[in-house]
Amino acid sequence: MAAEQDPEGRAAARPLLTDLYQATMALGYWRAGRARDAAEFELFFRRCPFGGAFALAAGLRDCVRFLRAFRLRDADVQFLASVLLPDTDPAFFEHLRSLDCSEVTVRALPEGSLAFPGVPLLQVSGPLLVVQLLETPLLCLVSYASLVATNAARLRLIAGPEKRLLEMGLRRAQGPDGGLTASTYSYLGGEGLVRGKAGAGKEEPRPGPKSPNPTPSSPGFDSSSNVLAGQLRGVPVAGTLAHSFVTSFSGSEVPPDPVSPSSQSCRLQATGLKPALALGRGVPPRQVTPVLSQEAGTGCITFALKLGCPWRLPGLILHSWPPFFTNPIPQMLAPAAGEGPGVDLAAKAQVWLEHVCAHLGLGVQEPHPGERAAFVAYALAFPRAFQGLLDSYSVRRSGLPNFLAVALALGELGYRAVGVRLDSGDLLQQAQEIRKVFRAAAAQFQVPWLESVPIAVSNNIDEEALARLAQEGSEVNVIGIGTSVVTCPQQPSLGCVYKLVAVGGQPRMKLTEDPEKQTLPGSKAAFRLLGSDGSLLMDVLQLAEEPAPQAGQELRVWPPGAQEPCTVRPAQVEPLLRLCLQQGQLCEPLPSLAESRALVQLSLSQLSPEHRRLQSPAQYQVGGRPALSFCPVCPCPYHAHRSPSLLPAGGAV
Repeated sequence: MAAEQDPEGRAAARPLLTDLYQATMALGYWRAGRARDAAEFELFFRRCPFGGAFALAAGLRDCVRFLRAFRLRDADVQFLASVLLPDTDPAFFEHLRSLDCSEVTVRALPEGSLAFPGVPLLQVSGPLLVVQLLETPLLCLVSYASLVATNAARLRLIAGPEKRLLEMGLRRAQGPDGGLTASTYSYLGGEGLVRGKAGAGKEEPRPGPKSPNPTPSSPGFDSSSNVLAGQLRGVPVAGTLAHSFVTSFSGSEVPPDPVSPSSQSCRLQATGLKPALALGRGVPPRQVTPVLSQEAGTGCITFALKLGCPWRLPGLILHSWPPFFTNPIPQMLAPAAGEGPGVDLAAKAQVWLEHVCAHLGLGVQEPHPGERAAFVAYALAFPRAFQGLLDSYSVRRSGLPNFLAVALALGELGYRAVGVRLDSGDLLQQAQEIRKVFRAAAAQFQVPWLESVPIAVSNNIDEEALARLAQEGSEVNVIGIGTSVVTCPQQPSLGCVYKLVAVGGQPRMKLTEDPEKQTLPGSKAAFRLLGSDGSLLMDVLQLAEEPAPQAGQELRVWPPGAQEPCTVRPAQVEPLLRLCLQQGQLCEPLPSLAESRALVQLSLSQLSPEHRRLQSPAQYQVGGRPALSFCPVCPCPYHAHRSPSLLPAGGAV
């Protein structure tokens, strides 16, 4: 099978992103003449992560892309030859060069589905040598993606439906691949805040008290700071500004003309003079006095330079401000409506600062001038998306008054600031104090929009801190989370396994001395049983050749650890595993990230509050049909008798 022309296919994983023992086993299969034996593996996890009762299946899109692009290149084969024994038969390496996934079939839980212990996330069948080589990369692609998606769902459930969550953990991630995966799968979720019936619409979060009886919103984050995730995966990107931007300004900078398209060109155009003469060759800079005027509609500043000489230079158009000029160019900003002359935003902000400081009981010299200059510069760059980082110096004495001064100056021109951010201190208390100031200032200056300016917070926010920020009465609207979402500190690995269940149509079973690590033999089907109200009852595993359960009919199932089977009558039965790749061919288009987010929202809405609870949840049951209570592998006394269930207590397989 030729590799698909997909830029993400080979980026997802390379064939040699694997463990060496996969290659040594491949050689063993080949030497034994078993390379093409039909085999089936299942990829699953044994326990739900984070002490919860559910997980989200993720990473399928990356797996399919990897499988369709799978091919060992000459450089790959040459490297394997260098690490295997030197007397390895060269014919083995020629066999490796011929490998692809054209005979591989994959059934899987759709991306965004609820997943539970023992239920396969992937069933992979094909030639034994090939599907063995796929073990490590598939585990790598599924385990972390599912863990991050589940972690993000937990954080969303804690935050509630009205808080906007921004993933900003790229700089804390375990490498570039981990960063891209975390940004992608932390976004996995629904369509935003939903009220009423799940999937019935969406509404942007807004500040203020929570609305009554909101349904669970998307379990994913709303956006990411990771630009590459936006480019490759379509994740909405968002961001503010850093303290370095604020502290880089001192307040004494002489800014360029922000309107001129050539403001960074540092070129001087003169009429009838060479630039060297125009700059006053041999004349000390202190003797150069600019006389300012602006050419209407051009965005250019015209100067008549008066030198300390008995003559005068003609008019000059300056596209960038050389550092020796001491009088700053006015930082002009046109009104939002687009009509009327530009206004000097810095000067207007200075006027507003006096009013703000009087209102707050501060001296006009207390707010840091460099911080104010940074806010003005940012506002000129983003007049319709101005936001302030308030804690570079002092929130109350500097950041807040400087922000208000610039925001009110923008407001006078018809623009509205979009938010502020806090990155230190008691975030909850400061947000409440800032909201009080916003409300008072909105009343004082008669600008109603100011009282609802969103407040964003960040600073090593974990589940405990998030719960505090999400409590009733919190004035926080946007929460940026980095380390806690991308590193999953409560549980850094999902612990997925990839186990052989059949070879040549015959079941295979791992026993071991640890009952928890036993596996269920044979090719299996999985079903989800639902009640009449659409709630989840349990998941059921059975042999693939058994008849599928039917809605409305009684079904005997062995729950985990039970001594006897129970009887359940489902109102609905859903097959869980969908055929996504058959003989290397894609069976249906891969769902978009938005479609997977919608599936997550629907799935979690079906999960009972007892199972969705994050602390000490009720464990969701995964049962087996009676045929799975026999071991068909051998007739020894240990396996010949009927066991209550091969599913250990707690749902682990």
